Amino acid sequence: MSDPHTPQSKDRTLEKALTNKIIDDYFENSESWLRAILRMCIFSLAHFDGQPVFMVECPNQAVAKRLSRKTYPFRGMVYYLTDDFNASDRSLFCYQEDKGETWRCFDTSINAWTDLQKAKSRRHSG
Repeated sequence: MSDPHTPQSKDRTLEKALTNKIIDDYFENSESWLRAILRMCIFSLAHFDGQPVFMVECPNQAVAKRLSRKTYPFRGMVYYLTDDFNASDRSLFCYQEDKGETWRCFDTSINAWTDLQKAKSRRHSG
């Protein structure tokens, strides 16, 4: 799995394919507005603090905030993708706040917004 904070110039074909597959399979009966904004995002799995996390990289603050108010459809996504019965239902809805390495994320484990700086160094591939 590639780093979710890959610059836009790098190829994200695999992540986009995963995103579209999840939207088509898991969100097929969801509202059309939700499917439309999810197609602007990129899904990935990450590990933070030793826990698997479903990460949704949003193109901007507006999309991240809208999704952060609609977290129920994302509960259990780590289990859906990994069949891990012990997986948490933690999700992060993130957008890049500036051109640097700061990401602003809504963390469902604390139901609050937090900053992730230099997330690449804190992240471990699964």
